[in-house]
Amino acid sequence: MTSVSRRRLLTGTAAVVGATALTSQAGVTAAQAAAPAAAGTTGNTETGATARALTVSPQDVRYSGLTSGQNQLFHSRPDCVRLPRSTAQVVTAVQEAVSAGKRLSVRGGGHCYENFVDHPDVKVIIDMSGMRKIDYDPAHQAFVVEGGATLGETYFALFRQWGVTLPGGACYSVGVGGHVQGGGYGNLSRLHGLVVDYLYAVEVVVVDPDGRARAVVATREAGDPNRDLWWAHTGGGGGSFGVVTRYWFRSPTATGTDPSRLLPAPPTDVLVTWLQWPWAQLTEARFARLVRNYGVWNEQNSSPTSPYKGLTARLEPGPKAGGSVLLSIQMDTAVPNARQLLLDFVAAVNDGVGITPVEYQELHQLPWFQATGWPGFWMSNPTDRYKYKSSYHRKGLTDDQIGGLYRVLTDSDYNHPAFVVSIAAHGGQVNAVAPAATAQVHRDSVLKLLWGTAWGNPSDDAKHFAYIRRAFSTVYASTGGVPVPNAVTDGCYINYADGDLADPAWNRSGVAWHDLYWKQNYPTLQRAKSRWDRRDVFRHAQSIRLPATV
Repeated sequence: MTSVSRRRLLTGTAAVVGATALTSQAGVTAAQAAAPAAAGTTGNTETGATARALTVSPQDVRYSGLTSGQNQLFHSRPDCVRLPRSTAQVVTAVQEAVSAGKRLSVRGGGHCYENFVDHPDVKVIIDMSGMRKIDYDPAHQAFVVEGGATLGETYFALFRQWGVTLPGGACYSVGVGGHVQGGGYGNLSRLHGLVVDYLYAVEVVVVDPDGRARAVVATREAGDPNRDLWWAHTGGGGGSFGVVTRYWFRSPTATGTDPSRLLPAPPTDVLVTWLQWPWAQLTEARFARLVRNYGVWNEQNSSPTSPYKGLTARLEPGPKAGGSVLLSIQMDTAVPNARQLLLDFVAAVNDGVGITPVEYQELHQLPWFQATGWPGFWMSNPTDRYKYKSSYHRKGLTDDQIGGLYRVLTDSDYNHPAFVVSIAAHGGQVNAVAPAATAQVHRDSVLKLLWGTAWGNPSDDAKHFAYIRRAFSTVYASTGGVPVPNAVTDGCYINYADGDLADPAWNRSGVAWHDLYWKQNYPTLQRAKSRWDRRDVFRHAQSIRLPATV
């Protein structure tokens, strides 16, 4: 696998999705498609057979294709898969599972990094892929997106019809349902913040303490009695409170009724480039200088008022077998003197390294709409088995952490080029929001790291698990093998779920897994859990736990 393929493993995009999924079904007006249910109602009047989702059983030809997600490490054998096309059908599917005492899970885009959906104890999977409408809701002056839509479908619809966007992730096949619940960030986050900073309302099918399933709409309005349910969906992670059927998005400062002014407009054009530092020329001192420079630059340029908030970048070192250390850059051309700022950034990162980086892709300007998939749409290998980890940094990597990273990347016993540490520039507008304003608590970080590796042969599982665990624990050896919240690091990202954080063999820090994800916001999430899912219907290995007093 080339170094470019290695990078795409983590940050590539999926193939273009069908345009027919971008609008409401024929004969359904925008208002009808988007109108939210009143609190405590199902959101429509379907009854009888029309209120039951399509059911796929083990004998059905579709069963095998619907009982696993992207990660081929995990497969499930549920009694059935339910494919709802309306909120009422979701309510019925949940009710039937609860009444039968069957554990259920929910699948959106299928990108869960652990077995939270495809777990051996799950007997019913609710697959949301049949609910993908994206429209404007004039009654609420917000854009409505159903829980089964993907990021790519959402970006295309918002841009083509209204010239607006959301600052979500770069992988188009990721489902909106789970992405938003975990916080949601992407290439425009330094410029515009997180996806959840634009979440106005959410419709969720919950289960009451008496076992009754119902749909509830919760908004960010201060007087909304269900506001805690909205807040829980601004970074609390998926699979803890219910089934999200619809989201509504609107900028918190937006006014008026013009849809084109109710969400941020993306850049008109962006500058893009890829640079490479060949491993053959990287000594330990040069590698350390490169990583240190990148960290220092982000410390100095990640405030919400920085002229560099329009720049996004990823430094991506992988093993020597990968051939090079990559740096991808995107810059909003609307920023004054954008091209020179980008060149100054490159000079700062390369200062004193002693190597002239190779242009894998020369600097050029693209319309943002095309650049969202730059340098091309890409679909994950359907045979991939993978393991991921994450870390937030309030400062660049320390000398000890850089030294540990160099040792594991140059380890001749592991020459798998698909391993990579993707070090994303973070902060900017993300850090303009208070930690308690949303459930996503990490609001003063300057770097966001995604650690990952992929492989195809099941017989290689032990080797790849051992390496990524060793690499991660080596870099964070001084804090018990994980990036604990302190002056330098700040925990982990729930959307990059990592079961090892709950394992004392790999987390020796004394900081609980849930505090790495949510820090001081966790008790508030627990209170929401006790109100909205007292029966713990929606659960997995790292779901929000009920408080001890319940």
